[in-house]
Amino acid sequence: MPSIQTFIESLHQQYRDLDAGQLASYIPELAKVDPHYFAISVVTTDGQVFQVGDVGQPFTIQSISKVFVYGMALEDWGRDRLLEKVGVEPTGDPFNSLIRLDEDSHRPDNPMINAGAIATTGLIKGDNPTERLNRLLAMFRRYVGKEVYVDISTFLSERATGHRNRAMAHLMLNFGMIGDNLEEVLDLYFQQCALFVTCQDLATMAAALANQGRHPLTGEQVVKPEYVRDILSVMYTCGMYNFAGEWAYRVGIPAKSGVSGGILAVVPNQAGIAVFSPPLDQNGNSVRGLKVFEALSQEYGFHLFDLSMGHCRLKDSLSS
Repeated sequence: MPSIQTFIESLHQQYRDLDAGQLASYIPELAKVDPHYFAISVVTTDGQVFQVGDVGQPFTIQSISKVFVYGMALEDWGRDRLLEKVGVEPTGDPFNSLIRLDEDSHRPDNPMINAGAIATTGLIKGDNPTERLNRLLAMFRRYVGKEVYVDISTFLSERATGHRNRAMAHLMLNFGMIGDNLEEVLDLYFQQCALFVTCQDLATMAAALANQGRHPLTGEQVVKPEYVRDILSVMYTCGMYNFAGEWAYRVGIPAKSGVSGGILAVVPNQAGIAVFSPPLDQNGNSVRGLKVFEALSQEYGFHLFDLSMGHCRLKDSLSS
């Protein structure tokens, strides 16, 4: 069996010339990104790092931010209070759908779709917009292990073109799912999506979740262990847009994608893995990223049902 470093290098070589997918052109700043960027990073729970490609290239975190803001809302409010505002049911609908908001509960189905994420962001505690933003930045800084910054160009781009997200927010305001500080909530949501990260940053963040909320390099407890299960559960069932079911079948670990081309995934108790490649499929997931994760899962057996039966071979590959 090849070492993890050897295998991800072979995957990078195999898929770097894959010419499929489109950039997320509905966000003007994302349409300017070089489609050839491609990186794979693996960070283990004991702090080993394996990576290849454009691992230091910054990009905006986009929807992957939803995972960590959800964890923060859990810590701010607790599981039961949060469930009153945001559910945990997969939808099968696109991430930006408004349809189900107008059905019986008027509550967003889960925090990984845009409506649920906006409602979750609206629950972050703070006396004013600056305090809420600073709390979010501090939380992301703990996960990444260094300072994080909002890309102002992307923030302004999303703010100017985010009419569908604004429509969702107004609908949720109508149903009492968010407060009347609607524009402040949307600004904070657009800012969290515009945070700069790298592929290694994402793998490190995922490794913290794999390590029961403890950062693999700094040792800091970045989220309470009792909420890690909740975070991983919604990632597993809802994290890959309307591809979530097929992802669970083919790859089988908690994950979250973003329309800038990132995919972050968690192998519990073992590692965090991230891929960055901007061209997307029709569901909004990185084309190269999906190929890489499916190959990794097949090679090392880290599907959750392989893990539960003791068939995972990832740790063996680390010492190969």
